[in-house]
Amino acid sequence: MAALISLKDLSKTFFNGDLAVEVLHNISLDIEAGEFVAIIGQSGSGKSTLMNILGCLDQPTSGDYLIDGENVAGFNGNELAALRRRTFGFVFQAYNLIPTASAQENVEVPAVYAGVSAQDRHERAQALLESLKLGDRLDHRPSQLSGGQQQRVSIARALMNGGRVILADEPTGALDSQSGEEVLALLREMNEDGHTVIVITHSREVAEQADRLIEIRDGRIIADRTKKGRANPDAAVGLAQRTREGFAAIADVSEAVKMAMRALRANLFRTILTLLGIVIGVGSVVAMLAIGTGAQDFVLSRISSMGSDLLLVRPSMANFRGSAGGSNVTLVPADADAILGVPNVAFAVPEMTTTVTLRRGNIDYQTTANGTAPQFTEAKSWSIGRGEFINRNDMEGYAPVAVLGQTVVKTLFADGSDPIGQYVLVNKIPFQVIGVMSEKGATAGGNDQDDVVLVPLTTGSMRIFGQRNIRTITIKVEDASAIDLTQERIQALLNERHKREDTQITNMSSVREAFTDTSNTLKLFLGSVAAISLLVGGIGVMNIMLVSVSERTREIGVRMATGARQRDILVQFLVEALVVSAIGGAIGVIAGLGTGALAKSFGMPVSFTGGPVALAFACAFLTGLLFGYLPARNASRLQPAVALSAD
Repeated sequence: MAALISLKDLSKTFFNGDLAVEVLHNISLDIEAGEFVAIIGQSGSGKSTLMNILGCLDQPTSGDYLIDGENVAGFNGNELAALRRRTFGFVFQAYNLIPTASAQENVEVPAVYAGVSAQDRHERAQALLESLKLGDRLDHRPSQLSGGQQQRVSIARALMNGGRVILADEPTGALDSQSGEEVLALLREMNEDGHTVIVITHSREVAEQADRLIEIRDGRIIADRTKKGRANPDAAVGLAQRTREGFAAIADVSEAVKMAMRALRANLFRTILTLLGIVIGVGSVVAMLAIGTGAQDFVLSRISSMGSDLLLVRPSMANFRGSAGGSNVTLVPADADAILGVPNVAFAVPEMTTTVTLRRGNIDYQTTANGTAPQFTEAKSWSIGRGEFINRNDMEGYAPVAVLGQTVVKTLFADGSDPIGQYVLVNKIPFQVIGVMSEKGATAGGNDQDDVVLVPLTTGSMRIFGQRNIRTITIKVEDASAIDLTQERIQALLNERHKREDTQITNMSSVREAFTDTSNTLKLFLGSVAAISLLVGGIGVMNIMLVSVSERTREIGVRMATGARQRDILVQFLVEALVVSAIGGAIGVIAGLGTGALAKSFGMPVSFTGGPVALAFACAFLTGLLFGYLPARNASRLQPAVALSAD
């Protein structure tokens, strides 16, 4: 029957640049199942390197290493990890417990990577700790345990997956004499239960407790003495048959998240600082896009309320500068009448405005008077609230009638009386109120559209404005698809009437498109500015993960020693980065929504949609993935023996 462990001409050389240092020289050694072996040697003798190779934490430079007759010297990292899971248990001088985990959680680590279900590993870990008289210390962290108790937790961890071979590296080196004797007694009990126990020590007194003593010096075995045979060889065979393994991976994502949360809590202040970058970035994206979208929707709704089938004629800006002889503004009501003759024109509404003072009783109020035509309500998509609007008879008869906006009504008729039929003075001229407009609200610029008095254009021109020139003509076309051609014809007509091009025509459909393009560009810019915060947050995530890998190098070594594959370590640190980003993203979304709600309470137009929220959170998640990958990859590529020797 083949030996459990067999080394044949095994050598190990370390390279430091061009310098090669051979630490082990042609070691040949057989260890049978169930033996209690001590390997003794002074510092620098090569015993620790030999232990690392025996435990599959390192690989030989040359020679063969057989376990159960299978040569594992050429195994890759994942194959070695699987072998460690099902064969070895480690007891270290420095205990190498995970400081942020409880005693029970430390014991469960090997079973996590062996794919054991949560309930099964909880029960087994508890049973092991109780058997080692630590049943009342299950929830204690390593800092809350004595040295002897920590070493017993380490022994329980070594037994978690069966531990056919227990590798104990200076197991009593950090303990007082009584605790050391207790640990050696436990190792003896484990050997009697069938475990193959290999103790690495420099102490002759400890080595003499073993049944077989192998002495190593300068990388060579100089003595191999057997004091007595195996304690219980039949139990060793039964133990090998009982050793089982599930799917060798982290049992579930929740376990990885749990590990991540534990690690992040251990450095809470640093984690909070890292979260700030993600929170600010995500919050900025959500708030800026909500406010930007709200402003865009508000303005577009105003433009849409005017209709996309409208043309707006104004005097060109050059005419407002005038000349030495005065103003050159030439747009007159007759132009509106002429435009009605252009094909595809449904109506043309001329308007002129000025500031006037209204009086009712002892109340004086300054507002804007707008002289207009009966089609005004249709052109502005503004309905009459009460009473009636100006009609053709009012226009032709120069009637002194007025229609009031809601703001004017609230000011002049604060007593609650009905304004319909009553008279108000417009610049000391009496006008009878025949109607009240429905509430319109403010413009995007904050101008109150309800602060207006509407009068017939003819009446206003003669009694209020004192001039014939009009400010604008609003034109509605019958067929919106031909609006561009209609615009060209109207422009040509006005140029012919005025003998020059002194007017400009605005196509409301073009205005809508131009504004949409501009606002989209602005939102993109704002989003880009916010994305910079996410980038900064991503750099923060990378920083915290790099520091975390550096600080937890020994922990990584312990996890690898207990069976974690490169992929398991990669997943664990990626999950930590993603957890940071997800928490920051969630807080950022809440902060962004809160900022938007606050802005809305101050009257700003805000529009909350799922798209920006999902986009911001997805960006935060992607940031964690991208910036967490490099540190996670660095962690996964560490060699177990190198990681365990880190300070």
